[in-house]
Amino acid sequence: VFAMNGFLRVATGLDIGLSTKCVVIPKEMGMCHKIGYSEMRLPNLMGHTSMAEVILKSTTWQHLVNTDCHPHVRTFLCSLFAPICLDTFIHPCRSMCAAVRDSCAPVLLCHGHPWPASLDCDRFPADEDMCLAPLTKEYKHLHKVLPKPTCQTCPAVEEFFTHKRVLEVFCDSNFAVKVKLSKKRTAFEDQEYNIDCQVEFITQGSLLPYETQSMIQQWLLINEKCIERMTPTHRPMVYLLVGNIEEGIILVKQVYRWQRKDSQLTLATQKWRYHKCL
Repeated sequence: VFAMNGFLRVATGLDIGLSTKCVVIPKEMGMCHKIGYSEMRLPNLMGHTSMAEVILKSTTWQHLVNTDCHPHVRTFLCSLFAPICLDTFIHPCRSMCAAVRDSCAPVLLCHGHPWPASLDCDRFPADEDMCLAPLTKEYKHLHKVLPKPTCQTCPAVEEFFTHKRVLEVFCDSNFAVKVKLSKKRTAFEDQEYNIDCQVEFITQGSLLPYETQSMIQQWLLINEKCIERMTPTHRPMVYLLVGNIEEGIILVKQVYRWQRKDSQLTLATQKWRYHKCL
């Protein structure tokens, strides 16, 4: 039983006919691995007829998938780029498209891209037809709802500060995370970033350190323009990101560049253990 069948609504489907074939999902399509099936239909639901075209077009979406902008973003995109090999094409439902679009379009816009016309939700079937529907509300109650990062104005990088000032900022914040950033080149000659996120110390309230870590990684992926500013060279750079969680939104307020020769941040993090906020 493939993993998606929790999404399926039963009704009549669209007959594929004999013009398509089943092929193995290629290794280059990382976003569509471990989704519950290993073979896809070609041509796909985006009208791509060759595997080279599928790989080229789908890899541009990998970054959005990495931001985890919606729980169904992978399911939605893979149902179009790598549709499962069944007797009929299973489209995503209009409601799934709308849910993914509403969460992920702001992230695309943050990167300078509008939601594409090729993914216009009106082209997908209504929920009463046979299609992939969003999971039910009961599913949401089983999972902890974590604060979400959002597209925001990049905070200025502070390079001159005292440990006392840093401690004051810590007192007004929900989290502080030490992050190591470096550029890497991809096979497509794009710039990508290695994000090594370690929770140096934290006032995380009800959050666990690994939750804060994944949320900060998500913030960095969404606010990639901020990473570009923070990594001018290919040499790894270390920063301390400090911020608040306001109405379920993660906001990074201060960014400190953590230089090896700089003892003020080290001093602040050491003193924090015993520091009493006013």
